[in-house]
Amino acid sequence: MQISQAELDVMNVLWATPSLGAQEVFEALENQKDWNIRTVKTLLSRLVEKGAIATTPEGRRFLYRPVLKQKDYRAQVTTQFIDKVFSGKAAPLVAQLADAGDLTQEDINDLEKLLGELKK
Repeated sequence: MQISQAELDVMNVLWATPSLGAQEVFEALENQKDWNIRTVKTLLSRLVEKGAIATTPEGRRFLYRPVLKQKDYRAQVTTQFIDKVFSGKAAPLVAQLADAGDLTQEDINDLEKLLGELKK
């Protein structure tokens, strides 16, 4: 499933707080985005069409909730990125992060712990 950056912004709101109306999604994004309510409704409609979110009627409005789980989306996007940029291998990604100095000591500790668990 391909999700644009704008759609991802909406998804992040719904992942954080499921079952929101369009107005609440708009309000959650209004300080970050220069969008009007129609833009948010368009993005919500696109996400419904893609099957990423579903609607539930509540009176005269709809509540939107994610169908696509954030964990599943992250796995999909990560796999696509690693396949595209690193020929499907994770080690060069980690090496790139290390070479760029983007790994903190906490990141390194987490990676060592993860590797230890994977070796078991």
